[in-house]
Amino acid sequence: MDFITIVFLVYTFIALYFFFLFLLIYIQNKDEFFYFPKSKKQYSLSMVVPCYNEEKDIGGTIESLLNIGYKGLKKIIVVDDCSTDNSYKIMKEYAKKYPQVMAVQTPKNTGNAAGAKNYGAQFVKTELIGFTDADSYPEKGSVNKMIGFFNDLQVGAVTSTVLVKNRNNFIEKLQAIEYKVIKFSRKLLEFIDSIYVTPGPLALYRSKAFDEVKGFDEKNLTEDIEIVWALQMANWKIKMCVPSRVYSVAPSTVKVWLNQRNRWNMGGLQTIFKYKKQALKGKGMLGTFILPFFVLSWLLGLFGIFILVYRLSRELIVNYLSTKYSIGAHTAMLTLREINLTPHVLVFLGITLFLFGLLFTLIALSNSREKQYKKIGPITLGFYLIFYLLAYPIILIISLTKFLKRKRTW
Repeated sequence: MDFITIVFLVYTFIALYFFFLFLLIYIQNKDEFFYFPKSKKQYSLSMVVPCYNEEKDIGGTIESLLNIGYKGLKKIIVVDDCSTDNSYKIMKEYAKKYPQVMAVQTPKNTGNAAGAKNYGAQFVKTELIGFTDADSYPEKGSVNKMIGFFNDLQVGAVTSTVLVKNRNNFIEKLQAIEYKVIKFSRKLLEFIDSIYVTPGPLALYRSKAFDEVKGFDEKNLTEDIEIVWALQMANWKIKMCVPSRVYSVAPSTVKVWLNQRNRWNMGGLQTIFKYKKQALKGKGMLGTFILPFFVLSWLLGLFGIFILVYRLSRELIVNYLSTKYSIGAHTAMLTLREINLTPHVLVFLGITLFLFGLLFTLIALSNSREKQYKKIGPITLGFYLIFYLLAYPIILIISLTKFLKRKRTW
């Protein structure tokens, strides 16, 4: 057995291990998937909205928060990070019209969402602090469904279901499927206390927990990942409310999508290196599961593309040399005795992994209660699986290269 076969077998084992782990978690907890506890009190809440050059969406986001339907919402603090468009002007107009809205501007551009969020957080005096991206639209009643999780005094943060608002072109439709699968996976991780991110479109934090970890890390490109790891280290629980939905504007071009994914990956790497000393330590799920899971996900993606490139390169080189030799020697390039219809074990395992990936995606999509996800054609679904199967590891390599070169900018 050659080295590449051993690597592929290990790769397959890890992939199937996580598949069956998630499947068992789902089977055991599927009746609790859409559960959310009823709140025992009305917590006071402030929502902070970081904004930079979002004049097209900021008004809609503010209106979504004004109509969110939670009576405990005291303030909507909209933070302009020195935009160069009319964002701040629009904010001030809403602030004049609605006493609940506060429009503030950072002294200078912070260069990232974390800086604007932390700046807005200093004006918060409520028990809970929430964050919404400037291009995201929380559904009415979404916050009400999340509040009950804070009945447990150990809960430090609650995240929600993030869905794609714009589904006009093909790249947007692919992301709509992806977000649904991410939602499904994130809830499964909650059942083993291993949520590793509270996405920016809509997340609530207990102010005490937020202050304890000193807010967001302004040096991290994915502050919504880093803060969860900090909360996990401080023994705070992270919950997810699946019925609470927020609709976010997804990238509409491949270029913007690539930039977003590179930022996500580089921020993830920053977080891994920051908390690397927690690996395999017994305290909490950060070291025992979240960090190893995060690293293994990266390794699976990277090894997957390396194995594919190796196999294709090997076949091309062998065929090229065989053809060149046959032509030079005036011999037959192929005889009936050389035809072998027995599939290679690696091909069989590759097809098996693809089918398990398809099954997991179908389970995730079938678990949806959003009507817009009911009609997904087989061509779109198949392209989604193949596209992400090939694109994801390539983006990982690009992100890793930029990270090692210290090109850690937005």
